Amino acid sequence: MTVASATRGGWAARLGLDRPELRAWAMYDWAVSALQTTVLVAVFPIFFVRVAAAGLPESRGTQALATANTIVAVIVALLSPVLGAISDYAAAKKRMLAASMLVGAAATAGMFFIGRGDLALASTLFIIALVGGTASFVFYEALLPHIAGPGEIDRVSSAGYAVGYIGGGILLALNLAWIQRPDLFGLPHGEGLSDQAATLPARLAFVSVAVWWIVFSMPLLRRVPEPPRTLEADEVARGAVVRTSFSRLGETLRDLMGFRQAFLMLLAFLVYNDGIQTIIKMATAYGTEIGIGQSSLIAAVLVVQFVGVPCAFLFGMLASRIGAKRAVFVGLMAYTVITMIGYYMRTAAHFFMLAALVGMVQGGTQALSRSLFATLIPAHKSGEFFGFFSVFEKFSSIFGPLLFSVAIARTGSSRSAILSVIAFFAIGAVLLAFVDVPRGQRAAREAEAGVRRADLPA
Repeated sequence: MTVASATRGGWAARLGLDRPELRAWAMYDWAVSALQTTVLVAVFPIFFVRVAAAGLPESRGTQALATANTIVAVIVALLSPVLGAISDYAAAKKRMLAASMLVGAAATAGMFFIGRGDLALASTLFIIALVGGTASFVFYEALLPHIAGPGEIDRVSSAGYAVGYIGGGILLALNLAWIQRPDLFGLPHGEGLSDQAATLPARLAFVSVAVWWIVFSMPLLRRVPEPPRTLEADEVARGAVVRTSFSRLGETLRDLMGFRQAFLMLLAFLVYNDGIQTIIKMATAYGTEIGIGQSSLIAAVLVVQFVGVPCAFLFGMLASRIGAKRAVFVGLMAYTVITMIGYYMRTAAHFFMLAALVGMVQGGTQALSRSLFATLIPAHKSGEFFGFFSVFEKFSSIFGPLLFSVAIARTGSSRSAILSVIAFFAIGAVLLAFVDVPRGQRAAREAEAGVRRADLPA
């Protein structure tokens, strides 16, 4: 082996991408992040308010989008534990990921046919696309413990975040290029266009997401091995899979509550992540409502993507100096400031400033929340407990958009609704303050030691 190849291997190992199956796994984040950037955050919310909700007050369009996001979160939160259990028992994680991906991609491609005033169609396709995408993430995350060892799982997980930022950012940049300069791509442009012609670049962006999602899912489907069915799964009758999955969900919750600090951390995450998800999902719709131009909104999302890549790693370095819990506090304080600035936001320059601030803390706060939780649970129960972490993560997308929708209904404006998000950061921070990290880590290590002693021969 040459020095150069060894160096490349060393850097790849540090990044968590030194084996083909790890790189293939991370590429799914690259694939599905296009749904996050173009559909969830940037292009579709603007399209939804201006085209699908045309003829309605813009606050009503924003409210309808918030309601759709709430419906998605409820559906996925209810389905995730059952789908995860079925995929374990049937040894079908990859097949169920592929099925979810294809359903979501088909709905995303169907957005091409949304016309002016098609609010019901737009809402339905948006819900199906996001249910497909978030359900596929249940199986994607469930594959991680099977391909990454304990000493590398944090690096591999972080690499997935970084690769996702890059992939979603690249496609969004391409989408922005043909939306802003359709003439360079041979698309209709100029004055006097019909509604269908004027919206063609945005509608083609949705088709591009579907194609991107499917194509870049192929490495995972080809190279990541399907985990085998466990002996326990073999003992479960086919007709009892769903019933057994609900039973196991209750058992896992009882086990988790036995690790008080981990459970408290999970509750804190449930609350403050709801605020984070609300900002992610409602920012561009809010910006559209207050009159910020489409090109500025989409470009600001690009700022989040590319600022997020290095800042996620920098947040990890900060955590190594002050601890993960304190670093998460820094992120929550930043989000509180972001929300307050958002209330007074008037110009595109304000929106770009907020985008840079979000990019600095978004990936790092979420990644450190996951890694902090990992230190508070015993390794031999990490699969079960991270399955529950996924359920809490899905539930943390419900109440923020719902509160946003209710605030708009009561006040007629999103500006007052944006301030309501601060409550999630404040309550989440209070709960996090009560998490005794050293005590939780000792409890987790003692549980691991007990298992090791039980495994020793008599």
